[in-house]
Amino acid sequence: MKNMEKITGLIQLTRPINCAVMGVAVLVGMIVAAQTFLLDEKTTLLGFITGFTFLAAANAVNDYYDRNIDAVNEPSRPIPSGVIQPKEALSYVFILSATGFFTAFLTNVQSLTIAIVAWFLSMYYAMMGKSTGVFGNLVVGICVALPFIYGGFAVESGLSLILILFAAMAFFSTIGREITKGIVDVEGDKLQSVKTVAVLYGSRTAAVTAAFFYIIAVVLSIFPWVLDKVSVWYLPIVILADVGFISSSILLLRNYSRENARTIKRMMLACMVTGLLAFIAGTLSG
Repeated sequence: MKNMEKITGLIQLTRPINCAVMGVAVLVGMIVAAQTFLLDEKTTLLGFITGFTFLAAANAVNDYYDRNIDAVNEPSRPIPSGVIQPKEALSYVFILSATGFFTAFLTNVQSLTIAIVAWFLSMYYAMMGKSTGVFGNLVVGICVALPFIYGGFAVESGLSLILILFAAMAFFSTIGREITKGIVDVEGDKLQSVKTVAVLYGSRTAAVTAAFFYIIAVVLSIFPWVLDKVSVWYLPIVILADVGFISSSILLLRNYSRENARTIKRMMLACMVTGLLAFIAGTLSG
């Protein structure tokens, strides 16, 4: 029974749904760059595993360094609840990181280089970046945007305008979501002197700032269509995602309480997943 509790705790530590989304983001980068769904099976598997394990490692190490904050904000999480010991979490981070580096190495040198950059950014954020507030949010945004770039190099297609646009959308929407998370975590962050927008300027200003970044992502989503870089299938799905971003922004501006911010944070993840589907649909031929 205790072993099962430990396994469940390790799974919760990684946030597997978010990790799966990150793995899919790498695949989307591959599909968009190669302009085909007929990808090499080995490269596809390696790419997904790299994206999944790197975010899993980032989530686990973040919970390790946030264990005192989580004791206030999220006491039921694996480490503050005592299900997972801090040293066990670090060992888990090592295993996940090693797996991600190995799969990136098996892909190609460019992919490994991007993976190294992403790993150092995620470790920096967990150890020091989060306390910087907005700068830390920017680091997280870069980490979420990099999988699209990684995907392009994994299939040896490199950068393209459409990949840059998709990465930029992910970057700005992620910053908005991180600022929203700051509203949720404001009490614990105050105790740890974490300089989030919510801590420094209040939840209302944080809500306005988050909405601003969400709207930037919405505006950017128009360009792939206007520039004729995507198929007709892109439009209806990205409109659905954009409606979600806009409506969630309005709801957050009307009610920037901790409870509502938590709901909006989850809604935004759904919007971002819908955006990924739009990216995939954009590669379908008319």
